[in-house]
Amino acid sequence: MDDSIRSALGHSGVIDITTTGRRSGEPRRIEIVFHVIDGRIFISGMPRADRKRSWLINLEADPKFTFHLKRGARADLPATARVISDEAERRAILPQIARAWNRTDVEAMVAHSPLIEVTIEGLDGGS
Repeated sequence: MDDSIRSALGHSGVIDITTTGRRSGEPRRIEIVFHVIDGRIFISGMPRADRKRSWLINLEADPKFTFHLKRGARADLPATARVISDEAERRAILPQIARAWNRTDVEAMVAHSPLIEVTIEGLDGGS
C-alpha cells in the first residue's frame, strides 16, 4: 500500500463502497462517508428507525466488501466490516461522529444509526 493511500485513509472522507447483494449476489455500490477515530475506520449513517439500510444488511450477510477511495488517492481496497451493535461500543463511537456532523441527537444515533468498523486488507494489522 503506497503512502498516498495511507494518507487518504488517515482522515475522514467521502468514498464509495461495493457490497454483495444478500439475495441477488450482485455488486451494490453506494457513496458514503467514512470516519477515522483514534486510528480506526468507521462507517455510519443518519438515524432511521423505520428500516435498516440495505448496505448494512448486505454486510451482515457477507462482511467482505470493496472500499473505493475516490478523492485524492484513488484505489479499490478489499475490506471487511464488523457491524457494531453493542450499545456501550456505539455510545463510545457515535458521539464523535455526531460532532463531525454537527448533530445533537446522539441518543437517536445510538438507537438507530448503522455503524460498522472497517478493516482494510494490508493496512497495519489488516488481514
